[in-house]
Amino acid sequence: MKRIMHVVGARPNFMKASPVLGALSDHSSVDQTLVHTGQHYDLNMSDIFFDELSMPLPDFNLGVGSGSHADQTAGIMKKLDALLAENRPDLVVVYGDVNSTVASSLVCSKLGIPVGHVEAGLRSFDRRMPEELNRLVTDQLSDHLFTPSTDAKINLIKEGIHEERIYEVGNVMIDSLVKLREVAAERRVLERQLEGFEEYGLVTVHRPSNVDEPGYFECLLNCLNGISKHIPLVFPVHPRTKASIDQFPLNTSHLIMTGPLGYLDFLALQMRAKLVITDSGGIQEETTYLGIPCLTIRDSTERPVTVTSGTNILVGRDLDKLTCEVESILSGNVKKGNIPPLWDGEASLRIAAILESV
Repeated sequence: MKRIMHVVGARPNFMKASPVLGALSDHSSVDQTLVHTGQHYDLNMSDIFFDELSMPLPDFNLGVGSGSHADQTAGIMKKLDALLAENRPDLVVVYGDVNSTVASSLVCSKLGIPVGHVEAGLRSFDRRMPEELNRLVTDQLSDHLFTPSTDAKINLIKEGIHEERIYEVGNVMIDSLVKLREVAAERRVLERQLEGFEEYGLVTVHRPSNVDEPGYFECLLNCLNGISKHIPLVFPVHPRTKASIDQFPLNTSHLIMTGPLGYLDFLALQMRAKLVITDSGGIQEETTYLGIPCLTIRDSTERPVTVTSGTNILVGRDLDKLTCEVESILSGNVKKGNIPPLWDGEASLRIAAILESV
């Protein structure tokens, strides 16, 4: 019996881990354990996802909570080290690029436990992003690297990783979307707030480069307010973003603001949106699959296939460009995209078959 431990910590991890856990459950030769680091720990950032994605409850919850990158990473390493020393799985699977991912890969490497990294090889080539550093370190320490797209595989080969350790499997985020798309379509979200509007846009903002600089963040909110006079904007507010909004007297009067949403409610809103404005990586992928125009308020993306093949447009921090692109979409000039290869809802099946055999 092969013992595989999965480590998750933040909501993007859950959408990636859920289909892999499900696919591996069909392999009788595999025994699975799920560890939640507690990096995201409140109901709408964590607990609700286990229910909506039909994930098993974690076997272990490390309860690390929030903190600086150093505090959080160190806390995860300390608690996971003790857990791994006691349980000694044959393989640990980590997901994405959050602090839980890099912390787990470091601990496993020092203990000699093989690591599989789902969503390996993505690069923004911007080392000012903490997530980029997490990606680089995790991939160098991982033994089995599962990439969502060809560009990710090319990045890994350029970084000296042997090709036999790299598996191009497709995008597990899309597996969750494909599985739950019909369920989400039945949900009615914010009906009262959106009553009378035929169209709306959807906004998510949480990156430090966008919300931690008061001057720019105020300009961004003013820009979004201006856009909302032409199309209502639904704005689920990440805790990090709320802290900035609460700290400064920023004008949000023309935005339909909510707290963090569960996966199904957010997917329901996203599927019906006229356009999406975001700085999230996963949303760039989901909008590409759904064929919805996406405007990314970042200077770079670790998911370039969403730009070259999909519906994503990088607008950077140029708020005039953001406004112009919205106006273009509303006038009917919509970028057409294609779904990248292997984004077919079966990436987790390919990963499970490999994990059982390695």
